Amino acid sequence: MKWDVEQATLEDSQRFENINGLWTGKKAPFVEVGVIRNTNFTESGRIDYSNVARLQVEQKKLEKRQLRMGDIIVERSGGGPKQPVGRVVYFEREDGPFSFSNFTSAIRVRDRNVFDSKFVFYRLLELYQSGRTEDIQRRTTGLRNLDFSAYKERACFPLIPLSEQYKIAGVLGVVQQAIEQQERLIALTTELKKALLHKLFTQGLRGETQKQTEIGPLPESYEVVRISDLFKFSSGKKRPGDTEAEWSASKPFPVYGGNGILGYSSEFLLESPVLVLGRVGEYCGCAHHTQGKAWISDNALYPKKTSPRINTRWAAEYLTYANLNQYSSRAGQPLITQGVIGEVKMPLPLIGEQDEMTTAFSELNRKLDVHRRKHGTLTDLFRTLLHQLMTAQIRVHDLDLDGILSQVVRENGDKQSPGLQSPLDK
Repeated sequence: MKWDVEQATLEDSQRFENINGLWTGKKAPFVEVGVIRNTNFTESGRIDYSNVARLQVEQKKLEKRQLRMGDIIVERSGGGPKQPVGRVVYFEREDGPFSFSNFTSAIRVRDRNVFDSKFVFYRLLELYQSGRTEDIQRRTTGLRNLDFSAYKERACFPLIPLSEQYKIAGVLGVVQQAIEQQERLIALTTELKKALLHKLFTQGLRGETQKQTEIGPLPESYEVVRISDLFKFSSGKKRPGDTEAEWSASKPFPVYGGNGILGYSSEFLLESPVLVLGRVGEYCGCAHHTQGKAWISDNALYPKKTSPRINTRWAAEYLTYANLNQYSSRAGQPLITQGVIGEVKMPLPLIGEQDEMTTAFSELNRKLDVHRRKHGTLTDLFRTLLHQLMTAQIRVHDLDLDGILSQVVRENGDKQSPGLQSPLDK
């Protein structure tokens, strides 16, 4: 379905201004400015300010390129095989000054009596997420460049009442706030787990006196062993030809690789849960644990023999913490062999202490899983609403706004989070 009203494009200079990105320049006077780059773009359209570059730029060049509240930044060069160019982010800070790199452009709404900038942003975000910028990107020497003339023609905005634009942006904003809260909780829980792992793996649970070892200070009761003293690893086997995630109901055996579940198979290689290590590629050295009958692919290792002195779930947490990838070969694709892994040394607490630590890890993992599930549910809701509202498959006045708000609050926790208010209140 399409909008049955007149639409404006980014070529409409009365309503939109398109501003090219900033070059630092060489003529004084200079001023320090935060420059938003491609690395600051996030999938959801927020700006990640954690690593914004601070640069000395020509004051004259900055004057026309200083960002204002409500500006939209478009990625014009960059991207990759799995990430088409054309991402957008929304600028909503009043401090600064901030500008944007020469790999990007800014879009500014000139006529705020006709268009709400947040509504315009969501239209552009949907344009990207729907894949409609892929055929207007051009490839040159490893970079992908957005055909900006074609982009300005394709990006169009229905001339609907501002009140409807505000409500659409409000609905989407509520869901985005909830997603961001789950992201904060995931980050906080991840940091908490990281700190707990470091404390327990170096100090233990018993408050013991520390001793110096070849792998650093450890509690007195800990041994230092080689991984081969605990495990005898074997490579998995080539993935069965019938692996497809959507077949999980009829073919219920997961196929595990270096980064977890790759798909499902009608066959299984192992009957019991095991430790799995990534052997090759991007996830070389990653450790995780299967949940039951499973197939282990040939890009992973699993132990054929395991010492009774080790809790394999404890080992999975420790080996992840130890970052086995540092022992991989660096020529070409990362690769870690059984022989190399076997010689790596690690601490070994008594099995009872390992079991207690595993219980603590399990609780944090459970919390992470809950937050990730909620994040996934809210992200799916946002994508659905974004597509349906921006393609007029549904109009905002036909939505059950109270129902959506209730779902958001339910996924975000028992109580409504500060800042989450109904778009109907605006």
